[in-house]
Amino acid sequence: MVEYKAMKHITVIGLGYVGLANALLLAQKHKVTGVDIVAEKIKMLKRGESPLEDTEIKEYLPSTTAKWTTDLKDGLRADLFIIATPTDYDDEKNYFNTTTIEKVIEQVLANKPEALFLIKSTVPVGYVEGLRKRFGTKNIIFSPEFLREGQALYDNLYPSRIVVGEDSRRGQEIADMLAECALNEPRMLLTNPTEAEAIKLFANTYLALRVAFFNELDTYTIVKNLDAKQIVTGIGLDPRIGEHYNNPSFGFGGYCLPKDTKQLLANYEGVPQDMIGAIVESNITRKQFIAKEILNKAPKVVGVYRLTMKAGSDNFRQSAIQDIINMITERGNVEVVIYEPTLEAIEFEGYKVIKDFDKFANTAEVIIANRRDPILAPFKDKVYTRDLFEEN
Repeated sequence: MVEYKAMKHITVIGLGYVGLANALLLAQKHKVTGVDIVAEKIKMLKRGESPLEDTEIKEYLPSTTAKWTTDLKDGLRADLFIIATPTDYDDEKNYFNTTTIEKVIEQVLANKPEALFLIKSTVPVGYVEGLRKRFGTKNIIFSPEFLREGQALYDNLYPSRIVVGEDSRRGQEIADMLAECALNEPRMLLTNPTEAEAIKLFANTYLALRVAFFNELDTYTIVKNLDAKQIVTGIGLDPRIGEHYNNPSFGFGGYCLPKDTKQLLANYEGVPQDMIGAIVESNITRKQFIAKEILNKAPKVVGVYRLTMKAGSDNFRQSAIQDIINMITERGNVEVVIYEPTLEAIEFEGYKVIKDFDKFANTAEVIIANRRDPILAPFKDKVYTRDLFEEN
């Protein structure tokens, strides 16, 4: 078994939010090589430019000592390999697509059989135990990442907790390594790998549950003609519930919550459950309800203000508003125009992108916005949103 022994060289494979944040964090005290297959991303990083919308990443990037490359061979001399490649959910297989992880492990082990891996990608429950048997090594560890898009490096600089899926001296040393670069003193938990995997999926599924709860509350108030803000505020006064993560939306979306809830549901095969499946279904029902509400206004042109999940992010993978677009165009004779300043193209999936905001706002009869923005204020009579508290 490979001991930790104070890592001198760390290679991070996959430079999305998780990988890039970890690379910049660890480069403060270690030699770091960052690897990604996207050549343009590597060129930007070498110029000191962030390929992601993240304030702290932009701040730390110009002065980092990390090296960037598209060739994994440049990082094969590392003491630790952190894997942060994407694991998108495959709806047909009801399973995360983990092939990127397996390809990295195969390539590294072929050159360095004693290599130590720390997986930061989100994986199914029981995955690491299977990998260890498949590759004949115990040097594969899982550590879940708890970060927000747009604040990835900040959340690594000030982590609420660090979980490492190995209850051993080596596991503790890895936890210490992650904590030594933080600017706070996070709580630490060592578990076995399967428990660590479950912690990640259950944590995100609980957040999805909370979003779904307040969205269903909001739906009820619309149908019953009640003041949703008053009700949400009132129940939040109970300290057991709290006044956080309670702002209604068009539905939970983004890279993590949809796929993680689906994967957890798939892991429940053979286990009695009602709630996990209901969370997934609730999100579909909410988006269908929102689409119907928009169509009830009988607009000919619907303007979509921002595709991104939240302010401060440039990511709109699986954003709920995209499902709303599809639903309203499938059910009604509606033209959709989009205002999304992060897009350079003049079209997005067949829909017209208008780069001038005033032109966009004057073209649309109804403007749908998952979250309010001061720029929308002059057109408030056109805006449809369920954002009660004007929060991200």
